[in-house]
Amino acid sequence: MKKNFPYIITAGLTVALASASSDGAHWSYAGHTSPEHWGDLTPEFYMCKEGKNQTPINIHTDTAYAATLKPIQFHYYAASNEVVNNGHSEQVNIQPGSYLVVDGTKFDLKQFHFHAPSENTINGRSFPLEAHFVHLDKEGNIAVVALMFEYGKPNEVLEKIWSIMPDKEGKRPLKISGDDIKNLLPKNKSYYRFNGSLTTPPCSEGVRWYVLKTPVEISKDQVEKFAKIMKHPNNRPVQPINARMILK
Repeated sequence: MKKNFPYIITAGLTVALASASSDGAHWSYAGHTSPEHWGDLTPEFYMCKEGKNQTPINIHTDTAYAATLKPIQFHYYAASNEVVNNGHSEQVNIQPGSYLVVDGTKFDLKQFHFHAPSENTINGRSFPLEAHFVHLDKEGNIAVVALMFEYGKPNEVLEKIWSIMPDKEGKRPLKISGDDIKNLLPKNKSYYRFNGSLTTPPCSEGVRWYVLKTPVEISKDQVEKFAKIMKHPNNRPVQPINARMILK
């Protein structure tokens, strides 16, 4: 993963700040540049077609392997500095200082972004919204914490983001606190664990995935506002699990 680090930061980790890769390959969620075509758009995206450990997946809880998973230690202190509409999602960029520790490794929080409907599913259930909290360790390895949202009352933290998120490609200043970001997470932080990939081109593998078991609430109006801005679903279809082991 380290050798791909510069490219991941500009194209995959940030969910493509522009709608093109370094060689001009446009990708999208519909038409001739939709997920089923990503692997054919440019050689740089070959893992989208050839990879064997791709994300998202459908997590079957009955067949997931019961394991003693250490708690994730969340240390979210830093505020955000901006929200970016990059044409593929709404992304909140984070100032330095927030991190998590899992399995003895520290991963710095870089950004989080959203997909509607969810990319990962649980027992075939799709959720109206999924957030991905993207982290990097000092070697450039990626860890993603996935958070599901289900319909209920309006989400107060999301409302702070939704109230100013750009309705077209661009960015706006956004100041939400580390406590706000931490408060997006459920009290119960148990999770499913698997090895996977980026869910956007170049679909690089070697990404550690932690899918929180407990969803949090979001209103239908909030989901509809996000969907209206995106103009189309922005979720990659689930991928084969193949020989991977899902831990619970």
